[in-house]
Amino acid sequence: MARIAVIGAGTGAMTAAARLAVAGHRVTVYERSGTYGGSVGRHARDGFVFDTGPGLLHLPAVYRDLFVKTGKEPLEQCVTLRQVDPASRHIFADGTSVSLPNASRAGVVGALDRALGEGAGARWGDFLDRAGTAWNRSRRPLLEEPLPEDPRVLERDPYPSVRRRRMLRPALEAATVSEVGEWELGEPRLAALLDGYALSYGLDPRRAPAAAALLPYMEETFGSWYVAGGMRALAEAVYERCLARRVEFVFGAEAVRVTEKDGRASGVELADGTRVEADHVVLGAWPGRGLLPAGAGGWDTAREPAVPGRFVVMLSLRGAREPDAVHRTVVHGGDPGAERDAVFGGRTAERPTVTVLRPDDPATRPDEEHEAVTLMVTVAPHGPVDWTDPALRERFARTVTDRAALAVPGLRERILDTEVRTPAETAADTGAEGGSVPAPALAGAGGAYLHAGNRTPLPGLYLAGGWSHPGGGLAHAGMSGTLVAGLVVEGDGFRGSR
Repeated sequence: MARIAVIGAGTGAMTAAARLAVAGHRVTVYERSGTYGGSVGRHARDGFVFDTGPGLLHLPAVYRDLFVKTGKEPLEQCVTLRQVDPASRHIFADGTSVSLPNASRAGVVGALDRALGEGAGARWGDFLDRAGTAWNRSRRPLLEEPLPEDPRVLERDPYPSVRRRRMLRPALEAATVSEVGEWELGEPRLAALLDGYALSYGLDPRRAPAAAALLPYMEETFGSWYVAGGMRALAEAVYERCLARRVEFVFGAEAVRVTEKDGRASGVELADGTRVEADHVVLGAWPGRGLLPAGAGGWDTAREPAVPGRFVVMLSLRGAREPDAVHRTVVHGGDPGAERDAVFGGRTAERPTVTVLRPDDPATRPDEEHEAVTLMVTVAPHGPVDWTDPALRERFARTVTDRAALAVPGLRERILDTEVRTPAETAADTGAEGGSVPAPALAGAGGAYLHAGNRTPLPGLYLAGGWSHPGGGLAHAGMSGTLVAGLVVEGDGFRGSR
């Protein structure tokens, strides 16, 4: 039985902890904050309850597998999962709107044809076929296996772009998300739909490789799911599973350094000077500067560009949720180019893309005569934008709320209370520089969108969570923890579950 120290209590770290405990190891989790869950947070006030992190779950099979492998009670016995249908409603800049059914290719094609004109659905369906090819080509090495020592297999883009023939000139292929939208979809609203998927994950559509097409493919193929009581309930269930497997948690314990002895990780040093010895260390949080020993590999935060964060507005509303309200509505920005320049240039957008979340969940509101609504926007991180500036926060919250009014009837008149959460709060809670939120890993672009591998050059030190392979998001973080547990238990010969 090995002693294992886990730094951070996010979902990826807890996934690794639960699996390692089941394998017979003694696992202790050290968390800098006073609670578990990482970015999967919750805000409650006066009977209103809001998710401050992810609002939906994709690929629930990741957590179903975790609960099957770590105990007798399956996931559905610990939380209530509900498919969201329609999966999303989209309001475009010209006022056109379309509701896309959950996990129904034919339904999506039909809805797009009716809303955007005959042929729009077929173009999107053909695109999803190509995205499915990218998914099949990259799924195992990108999501289900540890990052290979030679990652060149993932440097080439797996998306089979359509070749554009040009008179007496070489044919062109779409290399980025924006080029796929412009050259292959050929319809501004379809292009906005695709760009919106990329932006919601914190990716710049102008630079993200065409392989990002697997993100809408993943959502539209495997569906969107909500956890009753809010997504925080999933983090609670994973935490309870860890406790059931005798994982120990130490909260308010900030790790400042991974210690090294005889050429391998030997434990953790905490901010209060305490040194904890361990046979293996799992780093499941943003690394910070100086946390990793020299030569340990992993993240090189000095060379990373500023990664976007999330601006969240939580609205307590008077009045009942209308029966036909949609759980998730995306109000697309009026000027995509200007919004990208702002988000990835360290400014606030004048007309941002806003995701409006309106769960039909009694647990989120004091009674049926009220409603809790969450607004989410991808924004520049704290630093380039001073998200502690009260005037800026208030002004941008007003802009976001005005945009959301397109999706919620009578929104302004219904507001009882407004709470705002910015990347500054995310940075304080999670330790991530600038309050950045990691994006999922992507193949292509010469490997520029891959994350640090789960094994490091320093024996005994492993990386889990959204900042390591295969990247951010609830499902991806869970995969990361699974890979780390496999590497610790089976050694470097581990190649992923079969």
